Amino acid sequence: MSDVAVEPVASGALLAAGAAPRKRRRFRLREVTPMGFLMLVALIYLFIMVTFVLATLRSQASLLSQGAFGPLSLGRLRFDWRQLRGFSDGIYFTWLRNSAYIAFGGAIIAVLVALPAGYALAMLHFRGRRVLLFLTILTMVMPNTVLVIPLFLEVSAVHQVDILWPVAVIMGFYPFGTYLSFVHYRTTLPYELLEAGRIDGVSEMGLFWRVATPVAKQAVALVFFFAFVADWTNYFLPLVMLPTSAAQTVSVGLQELITSSQLFNASAAAGLNVQLYMPELAFAAVLQMLPVLAVFVGAQRYLQRGAMLGSVKG
Repeated sequence: MSDVAVEPVASGALLAAGAAPRKRRRFRLREVTPMGFLMLVALIYLFIMVTFVLATLRSQASLLSQGAFGPLSLGRLRFDWRQLRGFSDGIYFTWLRNSAYIAFGGAIIAVLVALPAGYALAMLHFRGRRVLLFLTILTMVMPNTVLVIPLFLEVSAVHQVDILWPVAVIMGFYPFGTYLSFVHYRTTLPYELLEAGRIDGVSEMGLFWRVATPVAKQAVALVFFFAFVADWTNYFLPLVMLPTSAAQTVSVGLQELITSSQLFNASAAAGLNVQLYMPELAFAAVLQMLPVLAVFVGAQRYLQRGAMLGSVKG
């Protein structure tokens, strides 16, 4: 009989086929430290926002005596609401309506202008296209305050100062939205699809409405959201173009609330029937944030998909 050599079997060979031993992931400090720092910063901002919102549920005396922590009362919201309604015959809610008119109007105009302009810059070939794209990017980086005085002189020349619709039209001029639309069409719309449509006899307007517009949901959401936020929070242009209190927006009017508070200007608040303190001012600021939050929640699905707009071409 021949001798049979028996070799020792490694423990890994006893494992089932395809079940490779797991490798232990080493703890790396350089991977955990950035995430920990970001979490710390996020928790700090979250704490500030939560305490700010909870300030609307507390009294002025509780805020002064107990700081960030103290008893909460839902009934305080009704009191804050009545105080804002009573301040200058409810002028704060007039400011909210003015802001909604300007922000929604400007955002809709921005979408209607940005989509065809971005499509033309991205998919059409005409003389001067590169110059227009360069001017669009140049206008994006130009400070808005530079244009306020020339715009005021033009609007004043046609006697439209202190009127809401010219401000909404001006805010509809949104070059960043045009650039977003340009990037969207450049990276998501195949040029061959347009060529096929032209061969079939579809006009350029037909290509835009039938081919380009249905695939622009992410671009529409991005342009509308960013334009709405920019218009809602715009301060300097409404301050110059809408000088009277009844035509102001909430971003400008909130400063008037602060300067009319007993906390910041006792002499100006002495003649007012309604006195505003920290809970009422916090409640006014929270109401100002709610429309932006509502638009963000409504467009969140498209914003998530469009967050990487232009990162991958295909």
